[in-house]
Amino acid sequence: MPWFDLPTPLALIQLVRMRDELRRRNLYDTEEPPLPSGGVPANIPWSIRGARAIDGRNNDLSCPEMGAVGRRFGRNVPLDRTFPDVGSLFTPSPRLVSRALMTRDAFRPATSLNLLAAAWIQCMVHDWFAHPRSTVDDGVDLPLASDDDWPDAHMRVPRTVPDPAPAGSTRPPAYANPNGHWWDASQIYGSDPAVAASLRTGIGGKLRLDEHGLLPVDPVTGIHRSGFTDNWWIGLAMLHTTFTREHNAICDELAAAYPSWDDDRLYGTAALVNAALMAKIHTVEWTPAILPHPTIGVAMRGNWDGLAGDTLQDLLPVLNDSEVLGGIVGSPHDHEGVSYSLTEEFVSVYRLHPLIPDTFVFRRLTDDSEIDTLELPDVSGPHTAEMTSRIAMTDLFYSFGRAYPGAIGLHNYPRHLQNLTRDNGEHFDLAAVDIYRDRERGVPRYNAFRRLLRKPPVASFEALTDNATWREEIRRVYGNDLETVDLMTGLFAEPLPPGFGFSETAFRVFVLMASRRLKSDRFFTDDYRPEIYTEIGLRHVRDNSMLTVLRRHYPALQPALEGVTNAFRPWTPTGR
Repeated sequence: MPWFDLPTPLALIQLVRMRDELRRRNLYDTEEPPLPSGGVPANIPWSIRGARAIDGRNNDLSCPEMGAVGRRFGRNVPLDRTFPDVGSLFTPSPRLVSRALMTRDAFRPATSLNLLAAAWIQCMVHDWFAHPRSTVDDGVDLPLASDDDWPDAHMRVPRTVPDPAPAGSTRPPAYANPNGHWWDASQIYGSDPAVAASLRTGIGGKLRLDEHGLLPVDPVTGIHRSGFTDNWWIGLAMLHTTFTREHNAICDELAAAYPSWDDDRLYGTAALVNAALMAKIHTVEWTPAILPHPTIGVAMRGNWDGLAGDTLQDLLPVLNDSEVLGGIVGSPHDHEGVSYSLTEEFVSVYRLHPLIPDTFVFRRLTDDSEIDTLELPDVSGPHTAEMTSRIAMTDLFYSFGRAYPGAIGLHNYPRHLQNLTRDNGEHFDLAAVDIYRDRERGVPRYNAFRRLLRKPPVASFEALTDNATWREEIRRVYGNDLETVDLMTGLFAEPLPPGFGFSETAFRVFVLMASRRLKSDRFFTDDYRPEIYTEIGLRHVRDNSMLTVLRRHYPALQPALEGVTNAFRPWTPTGR
């Protein structure tokens, strides 16, 4: 019986077994040669022991480069299965897959969520990963059919640039991550020391905000200044602003308790606490919101706090050493014998663009009346700063809390993203690029992916999807060859378990990597303690949630939050 059909206690046992098997058999290091590792140095200064490095170094004190900026993505499947799909990069055409299977016929909402959930996951992804790309001139042309309505003669997209390999290497290409691999809120603070320094006031550990409490705007680009601003839009501006404010609020708490601390000490500790709070929100709030299966909430809370609960752990600190009873946070770190990194397969399962609508309705908090209706390009790029100056942050959050994101599935990809022009002039179909990227980076196609994640392959198109129309469309696009169905197509097509917002196949990678991101990080394990975070910092993480953050910085939202138990679920309409 599938785990999701079992009673919660039995389902939890199955999930733990699944996770442990994936840990043993689905973690592969791509560094060549392996990163050097030695003993932990003596007399480590606070600047290294007590604060995250902007570039991700020194998380593992015995292997300082592990997880740092520029380190390679690992894999969740054997390396010999990750060579680029060279002979079939364009079979079938990525543009055909996009047009025939991804195009949004009509917006299908995910009514158990609000739009803040869509903004949140993009905000998180920007902390986790990016890929180095070639110039457009050195790119590749995606094939266009004779009846394609694409307005340009070509659709040229940059290539993903492999990390240089040692002479004589026979391994498949691997790719370096320009972000650090740790869960360190780099989207707020930056991954480059110069960027990070430019965001600081230099006083009291705080980050820069303008006189209205908004992110400053770069006069050259017209985009807000923050740690990572690629693909900038109003949803990201809202969250970056909020957690910049939260950082400064934490600085105030710390400065009141430790008046002798200098700017660096306040900044480093506040950044540590803020990153942990964001990781907690993702683990115990966002995840159960998008996966509202009864077992998931228990499992995610168990990942963070453990099944024993805080009170029992306070009475019996020994429980902290048990990952199941005491939670991963505060337990001893463990890399499972494989150098820590995020993985290419992790990147692939987080392709969740259907969450984004094409049209946005903005409303007034006071009476729910409509302020404006705008299309996605009108709330993106340089238009974002104009919006934050024109529409109050409370109205922006209320509008997102009242709106639905899209359901994750076929025929619900944002049309504006299928005809996207970047500020640098690149013009492409992002859905087609998503398909191409998996093939280019050697991510296995759907059935192979299932096998390698210890899940039975689907034996027929009937088993692939319970939607008869989609079934025939997929069959036509892929020439009746089930083994060639792309991963993203399969993930969007497969039937969902009860209470799931995305596929159970993708969830396998999530089960593995959600715990690994905590278990490998010393700031969530060995050094999640008062000597590093302070008692105030640990209490701040423990006592706060997305709801308390919103109420602290936007108290006027309270009427819309009445009766709301999870900030990522629909809010209460006002003015009725």
